[in-house]
Amino acid sequence: MMNTEHILEFDKIKEIWANLAVTEWAKAEIRNTIPFMSERELTARQRETTEARILLEKAGNPPLSAFEGIQEMLSAAERGQCLSALELEKMEGTLVSFRRLKDYLGRCRQYGVPLAFYDENLEELDAVREQIAGQIRGGEVADYASRLLKCIRGQIDETENRMREKADTLLRNNKECMSDHFSTYRNGHLCLPVKKECKLKIAGSLMDKSATGSTLFIEPVAVGRCYEEIQSLKMDEENEVRRILYELTDMVAEQKEIIEQNMKVSRKLDFIFSKGKLSLEMKAVAPSINMERRIVLTGARHPLMDVQSCVPLDFWIGDDIRGIVITGPNTGGKTVAIKTVALNCMMAQCGLHVTCREADICMNSNFLCDIGDGQNLSENLSTFSAHITNVLDILQQVNRDSLVIMDELGSGTDPAEGMGIAIAILEELRKSGAIFLVTTHYPEVKQYAQQTEHIVNARMTFDRESLQPLYQLVIGEAGESCAFYIAGRLGMPEAMLRVAAKAAYGNGETGCENEKMKEMEIFSQNHLKRQAASGLKKQKTAPTANRLSEKFHRGDSVMIYPDKKIAIVCQPVNEKGVLQVQLPNRKIWINHKRVKLQVAATELYPEDYDFSIIFDTVANRKLRHDMGRKYVEGQIILEEDSN
Repeated sequence: MMNTEHILEFDKIKEIWANLAVTEWAKAEIRNTIPFMSERELTARQRETTEARILLEKAGNPPLSAFEGIQEMLSAAERGQCLSALELEKMEGTLVSFRRLKDYLGRCRQYGVPLAFYDENLEELDAVREQIAGQIRGGEVADYASRLLKCIRGQIDETENRMREKADTLLRNNKECMSDHFSTYRNGHLCLPVKKECKLKIAGSLMDKSATGSTLFIEPVAVGRCYEEIQSLKMDEENEVRRILYELTDMVAEQKEIIEQNMKVSRKLDFIFSKGKLSLEMKAVAPSINMERRIVLTGARHPLMDVQSCVPLDFWIGDDIRGIVITGPNTGGKTVAIKTVALNCMMAQCGLHVTCREADICMNSNFLCDIGDGQNLSENLSTFSAHITNVLDILQQVNRDSLVIMDELGSGTDPAEGMGIAIAILEELRKSGAIFLVTTHYPEVKQYAQQTEHIVNARMTFDRESLQPLYQLVIGEAGESCAFYIAGRLGMPEAMLRVAAKAAYGNGETGCENEKMKEMEIFSQNHLKRQAASGLKKQKTAPTANRLSEKFHRGDSVMIYPDKKIAIVCQPVNEKGVLQVQLPNRKIWINHKRVKLQVAATELYPEDYDFSIIFDTVANRKLRHDMGRKYVEGQIILEEDSN
């Protein structure tokens, strides 16, 4: 079955809600929240949300911490591992957040809100916090963490100063042996830059040399003794630092259970206050909860819609009414209306405030939905098949405590059969005793709702002047699609509207056609004005052989592409689309598409010009002349050809 949270967009509400929490634990709880089934528990959760909102309005946001990595540190401390100075400083920040949260709740006690008394469940652990704060600073163990540490670090500073003084003295006294005017560090040792030829004049240890080898970096003996003394002092410093860190870690480990309890209380408060923050952000109110199968919403809004543009919805169902069939024009807000009701009910049952002015909401055993295009390409299901599959799942799970919403009931198939299926579904829902809201366009379904006990019609209002939906729900009245009215207002002629009415309502036996035509009399002047069709451009046909033969004539001066050579036409274009041309030294056959006329033969030669002068050889011309006068035995005139 479809994911109800996704269909109702409650998953989007959860994401907004989760972003208002601080701890990962609270965020996970939010994403795993499902409707409560116990009236006692739901009432308590709603009370928490209300109290959290009151404190937020009066005292602002509580000082909560995310506690990232704190649990891992506590576990490491319990195993005997030593926490670093950075980790201990982070632990101290967590202990500070406990104290601040306790102070915040203590200040809130004046408002008489029970939630403020959670401060009794928080322990400040001032001794541990102050000890860490007194010994750790800037992610390091402070000099004043212990007398010994302060003394050792003082000796290190003193020895380092003495070491630099000795190096500077040697540097000044041996200027002629130095390749530079200052000392430098090499491999952690303070060295003098000694010229290679003077290496025997400076007693000490060679630590490095320059790339060219002309300068040697030597640690003088006196400086070396200071270095060894410093290393010994640093070992003492490290041991003292480690002792202090272990001591602080041990203090944290001893308070592990209390710290974990404080974290648990803080996370729970984070979850509770996130509900209050969501209530403030959405301008929501606390609903009253009932078990009498009654839903009354006043000024309800869809939580994800803009407050300024959303039209408030007034809705009621209960007592003798178990089902509502909502009709009205497309884009009239029917789907938004039923989702608004179901989403507010789900939010209320999850302990959240609802986006209404007032709300009285019953608890539901489950929320069953069939909304939107359920087409499933992966399972090769059509929209109608997917809808029916979903509906059958709903009918298997429905009971008298269910809330069912269905959109466009019976759509996606033949109208007559879809109408029958819609009525059959409604009858099953009625028998189940569940509360159900459905939308439809079928007039027969409206009639069924009007004639059936425990079911009423409702309609979404529509402004006939502006042709705009008003998004207001009127319960107790059947709506209409307004399709004919809208079509007429937009210019559809009366004759077409009459044909449509007859097709929809028959020959007027039910009175529906006449009633519809009365509404359409105001459109009797409408006529269709056909616009001139846009000009179509026919594709040019390829030239025929006859037309190609007329394209070029014998003697025409033409240009051959792509070489751009000038030639003269010998033979016009044949049925294959090729012609023969005379180049300076030869004749060739070539496709007409590669030839462009330059000068027509009529402009170059007289009307009775003898082209054999150009195209025939001297021998052929003489033979033609002789054969024109008499028979010449055994002679053949050869025509030149080239491919």
